[in-house]
Amino acid sequence: MKKSISLVIASLLTLAIAGCGNNSTNSSQNGNAAEASATANSSTKVTKIIVGTGTAFPKVCFIDENGKLTGFDVELLKEIDKQLPEYEFEFQTMDFSNLLLSLETKKIDLVAHVMEKNPERELKYSFNKEAYAHWRNRIVVAKDNDSIQSLDDLKGKKVLVGATSAQAQILENYNKEHDNAINIVYQNGAANDTVAQISTGRVDATLAADFVLPIIDPQSQLKATGDELSSADILYVFRKDDADSQKLSDAIDSAIKELKTDGTLGKLSTEWLGADVTADSVK
Repeated sequence: MKKSISLVIASLLTLAIAGCGNNSTNSSQNGNAAEASATANSSTKVTKIIVGTGTAFPKVCFIDENGKLTGFDVELLKEIDKQLPEYEFEFQTMDFSNLLLSLETKKIDLVAHVMEKNPERELKYSFNKEAYAHWRNRIVVAKDNDSIQSLDDLKGKKVLVGATSAQAQILENYNKEHDNAINIVYQNGAANDTVAQISTGRVDATLAADFVLPIIDPQSQLKATGDELSSADILYVFRKDDADSQKLSDAIDSAIKELKTDGTLGKLSTEWLGADVTADSVK
């Protein structure tokens, strides 16, 4: 009898030990799977991208009253960054005139400052393919000025533009063919005094994209005049003939397409620029 009881107890102990062993094995397997998953996740390479932008373009890239960098370009890139887990965007601000040079010298990885693609820039830089905005450049003068309608009317006049800007390129191209007929005044990138300079007569005009006027001139002291001078897609600028830059450009194109489809891009444009300027594109 005692022997029978001993055998039963021994059997129970064996089963219990076996059960503990199975639990330990399962726990170990589960733990190993979790560790493997964590290792896989942590091994995903995230590449930091330095985005060059400015701080002096109202509604596009500027410092708000709380000292925060924001605007259409900034907030759009934050949305693009969310779409691209393999990248992490970090903003670096500087004077507009230094952006392209900083790209060439690899201080930044892309330029985000509502940049137009034009033949002169295409010689030195690469652009992504999916435009995130589109607009037209026109001459801007004081509201009571009815004498200027075209570039020919600007001969002998002072015209204010940002150095290295697409608007400056329009005037420089004109001057090459017309013996420097227009007096180009290059604006300091940190200045926001275009309205004051034109309305007080220090300069006669500027060139600007169609959406810009209500942003820089809420009191309507200026007006756009004449026909459009150029029409352009707005894109990001990258280093040319650079494999990493091309990979980033392609990824950004995919993200922009997604943001167009889900309505985010149009919403950001309306919020910051007062209208959806994302619909058209230059073909």
